[in-house]
Amino acid sequence: MPNLPKFSDLPLNKEDPFKSAWGLYGKDDQLGFLNRLTDDVVLEAVKEIKTGTRVSLNWPLDAQSSIPFFNRQAFHKHVYAKPPRCVNDDVWTFNTQSSSQWDGFRHFGYQKEKQFYNGITMEDIHGEESSNVNGIGAWSEKGIVGRGVLVDYHAWRTANNIPYSPFETDSIPLSHLKATLASQGTELKFGDILIIRSGYMAAYNTLFNDQLSALAAVNPPHFGGVEQSEEMLEWIWENFAAVAGDQPSFECWPGKGEWLLHEVLLAGWGCPIGELFDLERLSVVCKEKGRWSFFVSSEVCNVPGGVASPPNILAIF
Repeated sequence: MPNLPKFSDLPLNKEDPFKSAWGLYGKDDQLGFLNRLTDDVVLEAVKEIKTGTRVSLNWPLDAQSSIPFFNRQAFHKHVYAKPPRCVNDDVWTFNTQSSSQWDGFRHFGYQKEKQFYNGITMEDIHGEESSNVNGIGAWSEKGIVGRGVLVDYHAWRTANNIPYSPFETDSIPLSHLKATLASQGTELKFGDILIIRSGYMAAYNTLFNDQLSALAAVNPPHFGGVEQSEEMLEWIWENFAAVAGDQPSFECWPGKGEWLLHEVLLAGWGCPIGELFDLERLSVVCKEKGRWSFFVSSEVCNVPGGVASPPNILAIF
């Protein structure tokens, strides 16, 4: 691990919000934890490629075409002909968080302070002097590329008869994630991209439309996810460059405490959060190969000032 400030020393500036690390990479930084994906870290991650097997982690963009959660707009595709030539064009309209997504630094700020990563405000984003600051397009130059690690919590907990409901505010304890890694024989390396299979997608795929409609009508929606604890934050701080899962919210939702992981990860640290990744095929391939680490290549859409983006992500073994 490089010479990082200790978790116990956060926030770096005592007047800044809870556990924030503003200014660690410069006051105008747009990459946050992605600065951890140095050339050396990526070069080391390339060693994960041994067979060339590729697995997409992208849920179809129209997977929630009729019943998206969080009242988000559904995906619409319009294909139209261009006569007299034998030619088609199409237009897609969608909320960037209605399917697999990376949450960018404009998405979720500290709620009390009303500030985003490095102190950016809503006025900075929406005011007369607005700019593309903290936009997800800044990530596109180098992408999110490195060593991915799947924590197959769903497989571990079912094998150990541990109850968990993806559609209730159930917390996944850090101790369970560490136990899953131990059972897999997976060791972490600094700068890894953490990917957690909670079982949300497996459960979602068993539900009928009327059941999904009833769940989507609940406001706020209820989802399982990782626990909201300082121990979880410290674990992420010390190990990862980005975090992701198959859940709609990554952390349990609604929150159970005075603060949310989204606040600290996105607004405090600039740590990308991936959600609604389809990890079912990845789980099968990891088990077949007997390893849960792989090379990850994710290229976000180059949209200056964008809030979120489909991940366009592949795991390569």
